[in-house]
Amino acid sequence: VCGIPRSTPTLKPSAPHQARKRFGQHFLSDRGIIEAIVQAIAPQPGQFVVEIGPGLAALTQPLVERLGQLTVIELDRDLALRLRLHPQLQVIESDVLRVDFRALAASRPEPMRVVGNLPYNISTPILFHLADFADQVKDMTFMLQKEVVMRMVAEPGTEEYGRLSVMLQYRFRMGRMFDVPPGAFRPAPK
Repeated sequence: VCGIPRSTPTLKPSAPHQARKRFGQHFLSDRGIIEAIVQAIAPQPGQFVVEIGPGLAALTQPLVERLGQLTVIELDRDLALRLRLHPQLQVIESDVLRVDFRALAASRPEPMRVVGNLPYNISTPILFHLADFADQVKDMTFMLQKEVVMRMVAEPGTEEYGRLSVMLQYRFRMGRMFDVPPGAFRPAPK
């Protein structure tokens, strides 16, 4: 469990947020999984990290505690409004597919890192969009549906190998880290 220093502002929702199906929202809630993801990202103070889809800030809060500041991209206007209350967050309220990551990378001298919990229904377009900015990104760490990950890291000649494998492996070295069970989310995905 991650401790929060008293001097660090936290994100506390004023009212419960209903997950919106149209945004593919499933909010990570398992503290052990959250900590494992943060450890995998290994954020260091002062690094330039961009989180896609921060949602209810389960990953956002421990990241900003370690980084000092964090840029987040959130499409849901209700969630973006809540996130703006946190003084250490730069909130970009936008569809991630419209974000110019080249301009975003140019806004800071540090190399850009990108993280997030990507919804299944738009994960492939997001990955293709980010591939266009591969030269602007130091690394990316995402939570994705298992089937998408298996296609991303597939070897030539296997059933999963296809367009996604080719397009991403051309630009990135990729690896699968660990599985996250459906019960780690609210609501749990099918």
